[in-house]
Amino acid sequence: MTAQWVADAELLQAFAAHVAADPVTFAIPGHKRRAGRLDAAYGRLLDGDVPLHGGIDTVKLERGVLRDAERKAAELWGAHWCRFSVGGSSHANQAAVLALGRPGQTVLVTRTAHRSTLLGLVLAGLHPVWLPNEVDDRFGIPSGLSLPGLERALDEHPDAVGVLCVEPSYLGTLADVTAICELAHARDVPVIVDQAWGAHLGFAPGYPQHAMARGADAMVISAHKTLPAFSQASLLLARTDRLAADRLDRGFDAGHTTSPSGAILASIDAARALLAAPVGRELLTALAARVTRLRAALRPTGLLAPGPDDFPGRFDPAKIVLLTAASGRSGVELEQALQDVGIGVEMADRDTLVPIAGLLDDDAAFDLLTETLRTAMDAPAGAPRPVQAASQWGSFSPQRCTPREAFFADREAVPFAAAAGRTCAELIAPYPPGVPVLVPGEEVTADALARLRAAGEAGLRIAYAADPTLATVQVLQD
Repeated sequence: MTAQWVADAELLQAFAAHVAADPVTFAIPGHKRRAGRLDAAYGRLLDGDVPLHGGIDTVKLERGVLRDAERKAAELWGAHWCRFSVGGSSHANQAAVLALGRPGQTVLVTRTAHRSTLLGLVLAGLHPVWLPNEVDDRFGIPSGLSLPGLERALDEHPDAVGVLCVEPSYLGTLADVTAICELAHARDVPVIVDQAWGAHLGFAPGYPQHAMARGADAMVISAHKTLPAFSQASLLLARTDRLAADRLDRGFDAGHTTSPSGAILASIDAARALLAAPVGRELLTALAARVTRLRAALRPTGLLAPGPDDFPGRFDPAKIVLLTAASGRSGVELEQALQDVGIGVEMADRDTLVPIAGLLDDDAAFDLLTETLRTAMDAPAGAPRPVQAASQWGSFSPQRCTPREAFFADREAVPFAAAAGRTCAELIAPYPPGVPVLVPGEEVTADALARLRAAGEAGLRIAYAADPTLATVQVLQD
């Protein structure tokens, strides 16, 4: 029996109709949904690959189903303009940056920006001015963009063409987005929010409002992170008071594929329809309740589990963040205990464990997670460690040239210890969440090297560097 809300998901209906019709087509993709003739597993892989052109719409897009779906999403989130991306929030972030300004102009950027935003700066040729984030001393996690820091940057850079921030953070906290927008809008500066980790915000009681409702001019959301959608499913939404629709279109199309997956697009539309329906609110309410019970069950074990009570109105109630330092245990060891029973988690390092919960995780899954962690916490522990901020939330290095200039400059690899004092030629970030410690164009400082080494020793993967072992670092040639 088809759920009632599914009737509102026009792209999903078109996808289902195409699959049911099983048409003969002499258009791409080349597998024609016939790969099962070669191998059953191969067929299962490709049978769900329905294109936009010649699949959920005609090759000439005569039905306009994608346009209608994007219009519905714009209405739901209170935007004037919306596009569905099959390239994830990475593509959407870069599109937003390309729409913002011209090469050489200044943009104010939170230091917790994702790698995709930084590469967007390379593509657009914008000059970043980094904005500091505040860190909560109780938990050692970022608590949001510093409002005094933003105000100071706006004063010092009256020519800034925009503010780029990330809300919520990877660890569930949010800044005062309303105040950020008010500060920027007083100077007629647009605010773009990377809300990749908060596609579900604003749709049930107890959840903070989403960025558009708080005044943002544009918002990027990942449908696949907590909602039931395909990987790479993302949306870019905008108001056109301060951002031009034609620039948004050009920025979006510059990096978007001309052969978008109809299956991914249909999943975005279905996730939108789910949020708009009463069942979406019910699922979100149930998810928040399960996460609240999990926090309450695990806090007596010695784990710190920050939540909405610790950051009133500024914490995602569906976010699970478990901090292990005060217990003397390692997040990596807890991750291994979970893996031993078949549970994967999003992120683990020495002091942090982040299991990502979604709308379809049920009581049985939460019970298994809770009991496995309780058992693991009963094992002998080391000495308690002080709570401190992870390396990616620390200070940033002096900027010697723009990311674009560094991207195209000649470079060389030098031994890790010899990199101090040189100009970094690559982005280096502990992953997840991919927040950089060093950005191309910055001075490689001893502090940055120490934070990177500490991140590696804590069990995080060092991402994006040419040498992920950090035996060498790419720097600009002198």
